[in-house]
Amino acid sequence: MVQTVGAGIVCPSSAAAACGVGSVTFVSCTPPTDRLQRRRRAFQLAFFVLFLGAPALDLLRFDLHETQLWFLGLRWSLGLDAFRAGEITAQQAALSILLRAFLPGLLFVAGFLTVAYRYGRLYCGWLCPHFSAVEGLNNLLHRAIGKFSLWDRRPTPRAGAVPDRRWGPVFALACVLMGFTWAITLVTYLLPPTEIWGGLLHATLTPNQARFLFVAWGVFTLEFAFARHLFCRFGCAVGLFQSLAWLANPKGLVVAFDRHRARECKTCTDPCDDVCPMRLHPRNIKRMMFSCVQCGQCLQACQHSQTVQARTPVLEWKVGLDAVRETLRQKAGGPKP
Repeated sequence: MVQTVGAGIVCPSSAAAACGVGSVTFVSCTPPTDRLQRRRRAFQLAFFVLFLGAPALDLLRFDLHETQLWFLGLRWSLGLDAFRAGEITAQQAALSILLRAFLPGLLFVAGFLTVAYRYGRLYCGWLCPHFSAVEGLNNLLHRAIGKFSLWDRRPTPRAGAVPDRRWGPVFALACVLMGFTWAITLVTYLLPPTEIWGGLLHATLTPNQARFLFVAWGVFTLEFAFARHLFCRFGCAVGLFQSLAWLANPKGLVVAFDRHRARECKTCTDPCDDVCPMRLHPRNIKRMMFSCVQCGQCLQACQHSQTVQARTPVLEWKVGLDAVRETLRQKAGGPKP
């Protein structure tokens, strides 16, 4: 049972109830996956701003001049200066290193991998500034040539999207600007931001600083233009360890496909395969979704397509015992052809 809400928008009865649709007709009903994507974009934007501003605010950076770590605006010391000055004993220095370096590092890694064990590459899809850039560049390139990557063999169709070559220079310029942004931001994580920005504006960078900055600029520009997906899938150690932790947990969050309704995919109007920014096939088995970033765009596409046809989605997130059952079904069914 479905109810029409507004012009051309169809909600299943459950969604209509959630929106308060009944005797009163609303102008629109925002699908849950659309709200999810808006929330994800907000997280990505906030973290990208944090990534750019952290060095200038001393939230996180390591000053090579002083060999000093700054964290949350404070100098983070291991106590070695006090040991060299004879103010503390060797045992106290060792305890300080343990409590200030090894223990926080282990707790951070353990917490990070615990989240990945349960939810997969959540950091990649919801926070990572590199992946945010990848998605933006994907959209620009698609506007230009109808593909998300220069290496795609065929265009990726999108409803109402017609490739326009005039977007090509915009994509190229965006790669250059994003490459520069990443290069100079990473330099400021190692050297004082005022020194780097001041040196750039007044042409007073040292030869080593200039070489590092411009080489990094070139490398990042080429990576964003030609290899951004390859880096995310195969070159990022942070993503790799998240994926390994996730694969080790049969109860981890997974995109589940209702294989009993597989025939409905033949009339799909917004294929989930075409929207995946990692160029994956969401209906595939878990091990074939190794680099899934849990962005939920395939769920959004499935919901839109099925809602238009007055059906419920065939893709949804499963976690816990439901994820185990999905894994068992996948083993029985094998990979998607």
